[in-house]
Formats: sequence, structure tokens, C-alpha cells
Amino acid sequence: MSTLNEISEALQKGRAKLVKELVPKALEEGIAPRAILEDGLLAGMNVVGEKFKSGAMFVPQVLMAAKCMNAGTEILKPHLTSENSEPLGRACLGTVKGDLHDIGKNLVRMMFEGQGIEVVDLGVDVAPETFVQTAIEKDCSIIACSALLTTSMPSMGAVVEAAKAAGIRDKVKIMVGGAPVTERFCNDIGADAYTPDAATAATVAAGFLSAS
Repeated sequence: MSTLNEISEALQKGRAKLVKELVPKALEEGIAPRAILEDGLLAGMNVVGEKFKSGAMFVPQVLMAAKCMNAGTEILKPHLTSENSEPLGRACLGTVKGDLHDIGKNLVRMMFEGQGIEVVDLGVDVAPETFVQTAIEKDCSIIACSALLTTSMPSMGAVVEAAKAAGIRDKVKIMVGGAPVTERFCNDIGADAYTPDAATAATVAAGFLSAS
């Protein structure tokens, strides 16, 4: 089994200590940092995401995998910045006001970072004004909003309205996602993109930033 496959397998099993051993091993073998990230860590995380969606994996296992992902990316960070010092762009990301779920948000953050996007993670229960203020202060081209509760979904519409009120609506792309969110809801509130999963979100975000 290749080292990249070993990294993916270890991450899927939540074995952070092993991931910490395998990532430096892959670097020593001369594997490019971006390949380790994409074909090792992110490949494993994609499998975890699919298994979670299908009910073959549960929240504690996803959290363990996320811990592995963080451990691996911490080791890779200095190598990734030297390999590609210019990020693709910057996004601010958070779970909207009234919602404390963060697994989906964390997966999106990892996938964004995997695409070379710099992420300002605002955490959970984020007010619309905070998204907009951060986008202005940190010069973010994307605001990404996550929700897992139908009751918190209206906050996404409030983010769009807050961006309009602040005069930055034409400067930022607003992305929405989460289990209850739909394409129709995205269109109704005037957001720019709905994506059904973290991997697609990262691809769409990278597309927005490449086009800007």
C-alpha cells in the first residue's frame, strides 16, 4: 500500500498518531505536499463524508477523522505555504445565528483549505453582521454559511440583506449549505450558490475565486 493510501486509511480510522507519523514519512519520500493533502488527507476525508452521509459512519468517528485531518494539515502547512505562497483567495465561513452545529462547517473549511483558499472560520451561532463585517475587514471574496436546523435558515437570508445594506453585495459571493438547505431556498434568498456537500462547495468556491 502506498503511503498516501496509508494516510487516507489511518484518517478514516481516526488514528491521529499514525497520521502524524505517515505525513512526515510521505514528505521524506519526496511526495509533493499538495499531493499528500489531496490524495492522502482529503481523499480520506471524502470517504468519511460519503460514509457519514450514507449512515455508515457516525458523528464521533467523523470528529476523530477531523482531528486527524487537523493534525496532518498542521504538519503540511509550512510546506504548503512555501510550495504555493499565494492563496487562491479568502473566504469567511460560519454556522449561522441560532445554530451550534459545526461538523459540516469544519468539513467545508478543510475542503476549502485543500483548494488553496484561505479561510476565516467564525465558528457557530454567527450573526449576519459578523459575516459581513469580517468580509469587509479581512477582504473576503466569499461568505459561506452553514445551517443544520430549519429554524436557523432565515439567518442566511439576513446575511444576504446585511451584505446589501453594507454595500458589498456585488463584491462577495454568498454560498449556503447544510442538510435542510435547497437550491430553491438559495434562489429565494438571493444567495449565489447552494452546494449539497463540502467537496462540491470547495470546487464551486475555487471556481468563483479563479474567475474573479
